[in-house]
Amino acid sequence: MATLKDHILEIIGGQHLASLATVTEEGKPWVRYVIATGDKDLTLRFACFLDSRKVAQIKKNPEVHLTCGVTAPQAAESYLQIQGRAEVSTDEAERGAYWKEELRRYFKGPDDPNYCVVRVVPYRIEYMAPGSMEPEVWIR
Repeated sequence: MATLKDHILEIIGGQHLASLATVTEEGKPWVRYVIATGDKDLTLRFACFLDSRKVAQIKKNPEVHLTCGVTAPQAAESYLQIQGRAEVSTDEAERGAYWKEELRRYFKGPDDPNYCVVRVVPYRIEYMAPGSMEPEVWIR
């Protein structure tokens, strides 16, 4: 029988589209899509431009929210609501470990000075299964 963590990993494992919400300088929410990858400890990562608006917002307020799992509006799919703290990493080892050749569309390579990795460490994840009225909640 699958555990809650197993269900979460089914959604965040590998690359997936996620909606990322940050807080603007005016205290307002701002949402955009990112291509994220999750790992076994449920940390999510995505590549980003170091001089981007989202990085500036994360540096000012690291509280973020991600939604992921639904790939088509008509599909009955499980999805996640993830609350976490984001960290911007320019660490050479982390950038190299996260590097994928498809990122070359945006960056010169893993040593591009404008390439960074944003790491989101969740502290609350709500898993909503199709047909369910209440989410299962994972808390760190």
